Amino acid sequence: MIKVSVMYPNTPGARFDHAYYRDQHLPLVKARMGESCNFYTIDKGIAGGTPDAPAAYIAMCHIFSDSIEQFQAGFGPHVPEIMGDIINYTDLTPVLQISEVIVG
Repeated sequence: MIKVSVMYPNTPGARFDHAYYRDQHLPLVKARMGESCNFYTIDKGIAGGTPDAPAAYIAMCHIFSDSIEQFQAGFGPHVPEIMGDIINYTDLTPVLQISEVIVG
């Protein structure tokens, strides 16, 4: 299994609409990907590593698929629509990482 993490750096003054991300964007991603997305999670950053430190990321999602090929088959055909929706909830540029899930 693989996990595609999409992370939004916590940048002062940046705009991020958590409700839109949760209620509109990720359901759109899941609907377009269908069975290529086994499931997804959403995180909202609340704190950093020390008591007064801000979270490194304001938000992130993790999309789980059986393989990179499965993810690409589900996501690839919908890239313009999914990426075009980003402006509806943020002005940040996401950081992407694909990981192999070792323990789940």
